[in-house]
Amino acid sequence: MNKPADQQKKTASAVTPRAQDYAQWYLDVIKNACLAEHSPVRGCMVIRPHGYAIWEKMQRELDDRFKATGHENAYFPLFIPLSFLAQEEKHASGFAKECAVVTHHRLKSIDGVIVPDPESKLEEPLVVRPTSETIIWAQYKNWIQSYRDLPLLINQWANVVRWEMRTRLFLRTAEFLWQEGHTAHATEKEAREEVSRMLDVYADFAENVMAVPVVKGTKTEGERFAGALDTVCIEGLMQDGKALQMGTSHYLGQNFSKSADVKFQNREGQLEYVYATSWGVSTRLIGALIMTHSDDAGLVLPPKLAPIQVVIVPIYKTEEEMARTIEESRKVAAELKAQGVAVRVDERDGMMPGAKYYEWEGKGVPLRIEVGPKDLEKGSLCIARRFLADIPGETPEQQRKRRKSFLPRAEAIASIKPTLDAMQKELLEKARAFRASRTRVIDTLEAFEKFFKEEGGGFAWVHWAGTAEQEDEMAKRFETSVRCIPFDDQLPAEARGEGKCILTGKPSAIRVLMSKSY
Repeated sequence: MNKPADQQKKTASAVTPRAQDYAQWYLDVIKNACLAEHSPVRGCMVIRPHGYAIWEKMQRELDDRFKATGHENAYFPLFIPLSFLAQEEKHASGFAKECAVVTHHRLKSIDGVIVPDPESKLEEPLVVRPTSETIIWAQYKNWIQSYRDLPLLINQWANVVRWEMRTRLFLRTAEFLWQEGHTAHATEKEAREEVSRMLDVYADFAENVMAVPVVKGTKTEGERFAGALDTVCIEGLMQDGKALQMGTSHYLGQNFSKSADVKFQNREGQLEYVYATSWGVSTRLIGALIMTHSDDAGLVLPPKLAPIQVVIVPIYKTEEEMARTIEESRKVAAELKAQGVAVRVDERDGMMPGAKYYEWEGKGVPLRIEVGPKDLEKGSLCIARRFLADIPGETPEQQRKRRKSFLPRAEAIASIKPTLDAMQKELLEKARAFRASRTRVIDTLEAFEKFFKEEGGGFAWVHWAGTAEQEDEMAKRFETSVRCIPFDDQLPAEARGEGKCILTGKPSAIRVLMSKSY
């Protein structure tokens, strides 16, 4: 039976408002939604079941897209011989300061203290993978001999380690989960097409599944992946006006095939080095999801990524009411499951309905159905939405009332899937509107400074003809960076045309996207 509120254990704490402390708000949302927490290992996180369920939904959506484009999954070792990284010096130098290195293969108790056994020192140190290009290309040498073996399209779901010193849950941790694609091609043209194709896959996933609008573009030389000839990316705008790099795709040319000596016999019978790509996204996407959609009540999830799309809460006071409302809740759940809706009935006793509402809202469940004795008598259901499209001038109390609707039972059940679809679209539209409100076309350094120091910042389209050193100068002065050089179809009409570099005044043929970033 339900207990009075003062007898219940508090299930969640208040969320710090975004306007008060955005960084703390982010951590509060993660904590209240039971997504992740810090572990005893510095810089590493524990992903809790609700957080991992979101990652699993992302994995399924992405994996289906990878396989639809001809890719297969494989798995390669966690440990990489140090000599493999030394073969590709430019690549290795990009990760050298972040590498974890294994030097011994067993432990020993000396005077009651567990230490690495001095006699177990490895002949060659092993690097815990920061990324897998070198170990994968060592295997590709055995797999590729002829043009008939190409293209080779492989993806790996794995964990990687980059020894970050300043960490933040999901956004930057010493160990994180990701997927990394590694492909081999007979020509540069085919490899570059693969790079573009996979970036399009990421952009489609971001917009149509995550409901996060992104800008596609090319990284500058200073921001390029170590060892790549070109890196393309997708960039999202978070609610604090900072950009987040959400995915990258790299054209590697023949760098890795040469270092690993991977050649194939082409159609003319000549030996040639293959052309390579790599591409990846990580659990950082969960951070993007949180910072794009969530509010001061907690996590907001797009229905396509919600592990639980509908929660049903029976409301009762007596044993007889409990039996009837739970029975009806289970029936409603069965009908929704038959439609493919992810649903859970919250049958926990000892909690007031309000505490359950608070918990599920904090976990981002898109829809709640309330089933009480009066609903049974009327043959109706109460449906409450986690969020609604904003109405200018509406108070929080007015929106809370508008979030609830009472419908005849059959009509209510029939409305669930269309409502979830509508909520998915509303989130994307809201995110697009926010991005538009925080995007500027800027032509002077004075306006640039005002935008980022006084107006909260966001995305700035600026003309640029600077060097890598001048990018560093902008970073020091304004804490901004060139996020990408946009593809032609990404640049708004008002930002097209030639101009002068915002920093140097030199002629500039195109604008770049600048922002503060994570």
